[in-house]
Amino acid sequence: MQVAKKTPDPLGDYPGPATEVRLELYRAMRRARVLEKRAYDLFLQNLVKGTSHLALGQEAIAAGFATAMRAGDYTFCTYRGHAHTLLRGASMSATLGELMGRSNGLLGGKGGSMHLTSVEHNAMGSYAIVGAHLPVAAGAAWSAQYRGSGQVSVCFFGDGTTNIGAFHEALNLAAVWCLPVVFVCENNHYMEYTAIESVTAVKRPAADRAASYGLDAVVIDGNDVEQVYALALQALDRARNGGGPALVEAETYRHGGHSRADPAKYRPAQEVTQWLARDPVDAYRARLLADGISEASLAGIDEAAAQEIDDATEQSASAPVPSLDLITRDLWNDGGSAWRN
Repeated sequence: MQVAKKTPDPLGDYPGPATEVRLELYRAMRRARVLEKRAYDLFLQNLVKGTSHLALGQEAIAAGFATAMRAGDYTFCTYRGHAHTLLRGASMSATLGELMGRSNGLLGGKGGSMHLTSVEHNAMGSYAIVGAHLPVAAGAAWSAQYRGSGQVSVCFFGDGTTNIGAFHEALNLAAVWCLPVVFVCENNHYMEYTAIESVTAVKRPAADRAASYGLDAVVIDGNDVEQVYALALQALDRARNGGGPALVEAETYRHGGHSRADPAKYRPAQEVTQWLARDPVDAYRARLLADGISEASLAGIDEAAAQEIDDATEQSASAPVPSLDLITRDLWNDGGSAWRN
């Protein structure tokens, strides 16, 4: 019987990031938080069209990895991808504009919340089909390996994806070809409206399957931004230097429902209360204060983020809606299959 490898300590002897990095981690989380909260408010005002899937409570994962990644690295994420896209370099106004369906949006208002993409920043898309992006992320990693570019592909996905065939296919191929890709399971314990543990044969949906592909079983606290950052540095460096793929399971919790239409009544009240008490943004702010970082420094970051989201809201609200001719752009002009040739 094959036994899962022992989970390595992601921090090890790592002394922790320097003060300027810690402030950047906090800044990243705060910016992600204000964006998601504003998206929620605008949705209630019917200014964000369609549905949206917020990552309130999961900001530490996006912040830790985005801070550790190089500019040329690739990001692939799910429809819960606002924070990932923003923190890879997309502007607040372009991100919010896309959610609001305005012409200043990242995709001109055509993609919306579930399809955020900023190729300029190597944020290679949010994917609405569960698991669809894992093979694409592996393909991007293969391209980087072939070109010798030193780029790493980082692929974020939810716990429900681990029961999708594409998860296993992508991991197997990545391991066989030793691809520079880091797969990150954002385990918020619910696959839409169903507790992951009720439909999965193993306790850790990602980590307990790692050994099947010759990978380490890595589990981290996805609400501890410094632990995420330290693990990201380690996994990225290993992948960049020919060490092959990594599979990371980051435990976290979404503060709200699966989407804005979901009141999340299926979650036990005590469970919700316990996780809300572990809010990653509030916890890190308290930790920094306890470590001697001044209130003024953190208040300055808070105020800058608040001003940034207010400016982005004003810019997006005043931007025109897209012209109808946008419908016929970015399509195969005859609807046929000639492009395949």
